[in-house]
Formats: sequence, C-alpha cells, structure tokens
Amino acid sequence: MKDVNDAVELLWSKLEVWGEQIVLMLPNIFVALILLIITVYVAKIIRDWLGKFMGKFSHSAAINNLILTILHIGMLMVGFFFVLSVLNLDRVVISLLAGVGIIGLALGFAFQDIAANFISGVIIAVQKPFGVGDMIETNDYFGNIERITLRTIDIRQVTGELVRVPNKMVFENPLTNFSINGSRRIDLEVGISYAEDLEHVQQVVIEALQDVKNRIKTRDIEVMYDSFGDSSINFKARFWVSYSRQVDFVSAKSDAIIRIKKAFDANDILIPFPIRTLDFGIKGGEKLSEELQSITASIKKGQRLNGEGQ
Repeated sequence: MKDVNDAVELLWSKLEVWGEQIVLMLPNIFVALILLIITVYVAKIIRDWLGKFMGKFSHSAAINNLILTILHIGMLMVGFFFVLSVLNLDRVVISLLAGVGIIGLALGFAFQDIAANFISGVIIAVQKPFGVGDMIETNDYFGNIERITLRTIDIRQVTGELVRVPNKMVFENPLTNFSINGSRRIDLEVGISYAEDLEHVQQVVIEALQDVKNRIKTRDIEVMYDSFGDSSINFKARFWVSYSRQVDFVSAKSDAIIRIKKAFDANDILIPFPIRTLDFGIKGGEKLSEELQSITASIKKGQRLNGEGQ
C-alpha cells in the first residue's frame, strides 16, 4: 500500500510541475498559435499570387503545380520550425531535420526509378520536345501522344493500342517527332524496263504526281535514278505532303502509286517482272547447254547416215 501511495505522490508532483510549466508557457503557446495561423494564411496568399504570375510565363500546368506545391510545403515547414522554436523545442527541430534527411535518403534509394521518371518528366515539360497530339516514334513505339504526365507519356499506336512509356525511357533514348514541321517527304521506289526512254519516264512521273493528295505544291517533285537492278532501272520519286496524322502520309503514298501505274499504262511504259536465269549442271559438271548441243549434233549425224544408207 505504501508503494502505491508513493507512486501516486510522485505522479501528482510531476503533474504539478508540468502544469506550472504549461502556465508559464501559455504566452509562448499563444504566440506560436498566432504564428502558425499567419504562416498558413501567408503561404496560401503567396501560392495564389505566384500561380497567377507563373501562368503568364509557363503554359505547363504540371510544372506550375509542382513548383507551387514545393514552395507551399517549404513555407509551411519554415513556419512550423519557427513555432517549435518559440515553444523552446529546439532539440525537436534538430531531431526533425535529421529525421527528414535520413528518410529522404532512404526514399531516394527505394524509389530511384520513380524519381528518375519524375525528374525526366520535369525536364521534358521544360524543354517541350513534343506535345499532346504529336506523332512520335520512340523505344519501338509509333503513335499519337494522348497524355503527358510527370511520370509517363501515353502513346496511342496506329494499330489502336495505348502504351504508357516511362519518361526516363523517352528522355534517354532517341525520339522522332513526325509532326514538328507539319510536313513529311515520301520516297517512292519504282523500277522500269531497260528499253524505256529515261527522260520521258521522268516527265511522265512528274506530271502524274502533280495532284497527289495533300501534296505541298510549293516544293518540287524529284525523280532521281539510283541503281541498275537485275531486271529494271530503279528510281525514287520524292515529294512532300502536309502531315498531321499518319493517314495523311499513307493515303498520299497510295494515291501516288495509283497515279504512276495509270500514267505508265497510258504511255506504254513497262514495269518488268523479276527475271531469273537457271543453269542446271549435268554429270561431271558439264552445262546443260553443252549437253543439248552434243545431243543435237548426234541426231543430225544419225539423220545423215540414214540418208546415205537409203
């Protein structure tokens, strides 16, 4: 019973000491509460003002929200540390700062891939190498950009699949933006017979491609011969088309093929089939042609002998 009384007295004495300390700290607590309210209010005002100011210079909502959130949290943390200092909790402030550093280091190692995608997303948002609606090819994916976030890029492939590519992969690997110039060049390979007049063919092709779908008429059509094939002389017909979607490119190329085929038919220009010469070997490595000549000579000799016998 005595031990219980002693414990109760010790607890009561502790409560009295704490109560006296709380009474002594009431002014500090009051000041700390006012400082905390002011911090929250001022941080909100500054965030709203910076949001309007940044909107005039940066059109990336993701970047703007990221910067504003970081600044807002930073201002709240500064105010919170001041509140702890007013309450004479300096040791708590030091412990919190050390804990934040250790936690940040641990999270950095645990989520380094997420952090890399996030940082890559920030850089992409600042540099703006592409935008929503652009047709791009990266990491073996080809399609239209539907959404850009600070972690991934959503690409709708031309075959309909939606691919979410991490920003780190896009940032570190080659990327082709087909929409950035609003135009694309079509290189169409064609072969004609060796018997054709090459200059005449050039003129026929140029005239045939004048009204191709989506063709940019301010840029010349080029017809350039580039090789002697096995059964044809090959050339490339090159022309530029307006480009915003992949269908613009595909339909223009298809239309060009149709027009060239019709023009060749109208002018009796031949697109030759591939020609292959087969040479069969006989026993001892003798060629078939030589064996046929020998057989033919034997037949003729037999015919002469028969004629003399008669």
